[in-house]
Amino acid sequence: VLDWQYGTYVWPSAVVLAQYLWVHRGSLPGKRVLEVGAGVSLPGVVAAKCGAEVVLSDGEELPRCLQSCRRSCLLNRLPRVPVIGLTWGRVSPELLSLAPVDIILGSDVFFDPKDFEDILTTIYFLLEKNPQAQFWTTYQVRSADWSIEALLCKWKLKSILVPLHLFGADKEHLASSSLPGRHTIEMMIISLAQSDGT
Repeated sequence: VLDWQYGTYVWPSAVVLAQYLWVHRGSLPGKRVLEVGAGVSLPGVVAAKCGAEVVLSDGEELPRCLQSCRRSCLLNRLPRVPVIGLTWGRVSPELLSLAPVDIILGSDVFFDPKDFEDILTTIYFLLEKNPQAQFWTTYQVRSADWSIEALLCKWKLKSILVPLHLFGADKEHLASSSLPGRHTIEMMIISLAQSDGT
């Protein structure tokens, strides 16, 4: 039985996003990276190991997920990576005081449709503060009925689908892991739409 705090598990989408980061590791040194909904923090840990300045975050109301973030940092000899509580859709002092970011990471944050708008509200807030930043996100396709397209339009965001074969993630096994398995995983890069409507 799965714990209600889903962030205590490594999910297939996290392995795919970690693969994307590994393939692009040469561009990561010095980049300021925030992982949202980090849980076990596989993508954030990979980014930090590749030289990025990383902040990990998960819901402030999910202490076991925040503890998972801290434990992952310690196990990977990254004791100085900050871990903060951020709740999607809530403008908190922690959100307001975040340092500038270049890349926002999120693996499988689009898990429950009731959270989609809260997630995109938070992402929009971060991108407005950091207009050149991008949100790199992977998610498992669970239902053909679930879509964020209308919400992207509402929040003036654009997305680019990144084919998995471009970074070697179109396999059932990645980096000695049986994940992602046969799950259908998608990757998108989300950014602010331009004022001309694109």
